[in-house]
Amino acid sequence: MGGGPVEVRFGVLGPVLAWDDAGVPIDLRGPAHRAVLARLVVARGHVVPVGRLVDDLWDEPPAGGVGAVRTFVAALRRALEPRRPPRQPARLLVTEGPGYALRAPADAVDAWWFEARVGRAAQAAPQRALEVLDEALGRWRGPAYADFADAPWARAERHRLDQLRLQAVELRAGTLLTLGRAAEVVPDLDAQVAEHPWREESWRLLALALYRAGRQGDALAVLRRARELLRDQLGVDPGPRLRQAETDILRQADQPADGAAERIWAKAAATYDRAVAAGARGRLESTVGLLRSLAVAGAGGLTAAREQRYPAIAAAERLGDPELTARVIGGYDVPAIWTRSDDPAQAARIVDAAERALAGLDPGSPDGARARLLATIAVESRGTRADRGPQAAREAERMARALGDPALLAFTLNGVWMQTFHRAGLAPERDAIGAELVALSSRHGLTTYEILGHLVRLQARGALGDLTGADEHAAAVDRLAERDERPLAGVFTRWYRAMRLAATGAAVPRARDAYREAAAHLDGAGMPGVERGLLPLALLCLDTWHGQPTALDEDTDWGPYAPWARPLVLLARDRPADAARALRRTPQPPRDLLFEALWVLTGEAAIRLDDRARMRRARDELTPAVGELAGAGSGMLTVGPVAHHLDRLTAALG
Repeated sequence: MGGGPVEVRFGVLGPVLAWDDAGVPIDLRGPAHRAVLARLVVARGHVVPVGRLVDDLWDEPPAGGVGAVRTFVAALRRALEPRRPPRQPARLLVTEGPGYALRAPADAVDAWWFEARVGRAAQAAPQRALEVLDEALGRWRGPAYADFADAPWARAERHRLDQLRLQAVELRAGTLLTLGRAAEVVPDLDAQVAEHPWREESWRLLALALYRAGRQGDALAVLRRARELLRDQLGVDPGPRLRQAETDILRQADQPADGAAERIWAKAAATYDRAVAAGARGRLESTVGLLRSLAVAGAGGLTAAREQRYPAIAAAERLGDPELTARVIGGYDVPAIWTRSDDPAQAARIVDAAERALAGLDPGSPDGARARLLATIAVESRGTRADRGPQAAREAERMARALGDPALLAFTLNGVWMQTFHRAGLAPERDAIGAELVALSSRHGLTTYEILGHLVRLQARGALGDLTGADEHAAAVDRLAERDERPLAGVFTRWYRAMRLAATGAAVPRARDAYREAAAHLDGAGMPGVERGLLPLALLCLDTWHGQPTALDEDTDWGPYAPWARPLVLLARDRPADAARALRRTPQPPRDLLFEALWVLTGEAAIRLDDRARMRRARDELTPAVGELAGAGSGMLTVGPVAHHLDRLTAALG
């Protein structure tokens, strides 16, 4: 007798429900049973300790809370897998280590399915995107986790899903505009701006839809209303996209093309497919050019480019031509602004391939090819402790300057910048690199590197406390990104503005909301190296700066920042002995954009635990950055002035 396939579907986009493989609702028993299930869905397959479940289910846990949770889990297992034979392990709601986890397929939970469909729609052709979005939005039955609106453990996930739904509505509206169906856009967006008046993109799309539907006066009235709300309630001016929309409407800008570009692309691609033989080496080089364009086109494009980059290199290596391999590796000169790779394992493979190509080049091979390989090594070895990165960066820069190739020099400067994190306090050096990138790129029309240069300067000026200067660079990034369709750049300027709120002493709840709003735009942007753990780290830095115990816990997905967060999280839970053990195991922070912030967190934990050795080490590491804002060099978060934390360390050391 077999247990049969597990084909249960779960719904959290509304009240929490489950259905069997025939679509019949499953009786989930009482509210506590549904709460356990919902809490495990929030955990996204991670184990939730039994003690954590007890704390989440009851404000004042009863003496028999652990036993009650186990009873709820047993009842849920019987309901979800009624045909499971006795003593056979559960396959959906599993026991692992100290707790339980829900091991459901990615498409079995409507929230997970919805997120994947929105990501797919962002990459699809307009008509297909509209079909996907209509199907995805149709799955919503009410507010996410509607039964648990007041539960603290559901709050962050409810907010994240709500932001994703709002983005999906905006994506659908933009798709309808592309298809020439402007009038259909107005009702949904009218409702959205009424309920969510701070979403500038919704205001912009609503105005554009009204204009294209022949209602120019209404479109301008909408833009005036948006401007007044932003100024009166938030004290800010509309962003560049909203201002540009008003300018275009006042100038009676032409209506958009009706898909001519799409037809031209399809015809050119078909011609290339016929003209270039399937096994031709030129296809690999053309592929790299396409991947470069994809990488800056948006979230879906960046993910696809990352997935296909190493296979293209491997294919070139199999042909046994080092110069071709060098062109395929070096041709992917996409600017990088974050010091942690999105895929460290792939980055290491690319570095190895570049080293092999360098070794295989003939002595007479062009220096430009060597410089590109060296710059690739410098960029892809970021965030590691290898000595090869700085050496490769210096050698690539020397070659590029000698050759006088502006595009090559911009690429090598990206590598040089990536290797300027060997100690704290180097914001002025990075600012100089950013200034050269801006000047060089603006002279030679290298827009993506001009954006990079402004982002580097935004980070550096933020670290130095020059927020007015950083504002100017953020505005320049938005302007260039709008003009040349570089949507991912906006992720970083949104985070900068959230960080700016925190840095200028805004009320903590307001700063928290700004960080969460920025995180909603980062979610699904195709940059896991940036995204994972960044929001909780930003909130922890905010709490630490203001002397507040964090409300986050060990179950939070801290990503790579867990070792530096754990001591403070344990202290907030009144577990000093565990916190002291965690602090002793805390490694030295990686030498990257968050070096100073992570040392501040380590130093703060050391102060609270009276760990004098780590206090002294934190003080020594932070002293070169005494005039900076800790963490602000990332352009994403801050934990306040380094001088403030040095004073605390000095006082604690007596």
